[in-house]
Amino acid sequence: MDYRLQQLIEWLPAVLGSGEFEVSPASADASFRRYFRVAYAGQTAIVMDAPPGKENPLPFIRIAELLARAGVHTPQILAQDLTQGFLVLSDLGDESYLQALTHDDAAGLYADAMQALLKIQSIPIDTASLPPYGAGLLWQELTLFRDWFLNTHLGIDLTPAQEQRLEAVFQLLVESALQQPKVVVHRDYHSRNLMACADRPGVIDFQDAVIGPLTYDLVSLLRDAYIRWPQQQVEQWALEYFGRWLRQSARRGISPQTFLAWFDLMGLQRHLKVVGIFSRLNYRDHKDGYLKDIPLTFDYVLEACQRHRELDDFYQLLQELDIRQRLIDKASRAA
Repeated sequence: MDYRLQQLIEWLPAVLGSGEFEVSPASADASFRRYFRVAYAGQTAIVMDAPPGKENPLPFIRIAELLARAGVHTPQILAQDLTQGFLVLSDLGDESYLQALTHDDAAGLYADAMQALLKIQSIPIDTASLPPYGAGLLWQELTLFRDWFLNTHLGIDLTPAQEQRLEAVFQLLVESALQQPKVVVHRDYHSRNLMACADRPGVIDFQDAVIGPLTYDLVSLLRDAYIRWPQQQVEQWALEYFGRWLRQSARRGISPQTFLAWFDLMGLQRHLKVVGIFSRLNYRDHKDGYLKDIPLTFDYVLEACQRHRELDDFYQLLQELDIRQRLIDKASRAA
């Protein structure tokens, strides 16, 4: 029996003002949170189930207000019961960017998404009261690549020399991230967390927001783990965003070349983390649906290495470990 769902059904009549409603699954994410769509009185709402002791809805509430004040289209909080861990949210629809994107409308959708990102990055960091995305967290995320992707998923035990080479690139990536201007970072700004609403994108799943590197959300958006665009197009979009951010922020002294280098290295940090997270979701949380997204994400890793000479040794290490062939072999065995 789904006791959480039963609790939710017992709670909703008082909130909705009616016992006449239907509850259906809306989505689940990579955490313990679940989302349901509730249809009642000719309208719909979304209910977040955040189990107490496992998920804290307070950051979601506070950051939703922070983003909304900046003009970002986020779900409105219609009702809440923090003791039980339930929130009722306005419904931003059921079409994500991932579902809506085509080659014909990508330019318009990404322009809208980048405009929303500019609003997020316009929030003064000294008033946002968000945790820092500092060296400790950046490094901790990178170890997911070693522990869950290399060790657990691929069964690779690094030698001490290989471990040193891996840590050298980790250090390079952390230093690059820390060199960047600091902004409010959504931290998961991609096609599954943007809803294709009529006038502007709906932004969801922002509860882990931090203060961190300028390029993090942009590379999450344009080098998405779930959909791929040509390199030339990605760089064009990235530079268009850079120009708009420069005008908004009135910053000087950052060249387009420096920005693109930050963008590439930030993407590498994120993609190493992501393949680790996708692996952990399978082995620890028994969610195997993300394994299919590892090959594209790892392709981004290899391509970034080939664009930067300082990553030559890391690229060579990845070749020595024969990771691409190991991924092919695992996919063949799973088929």
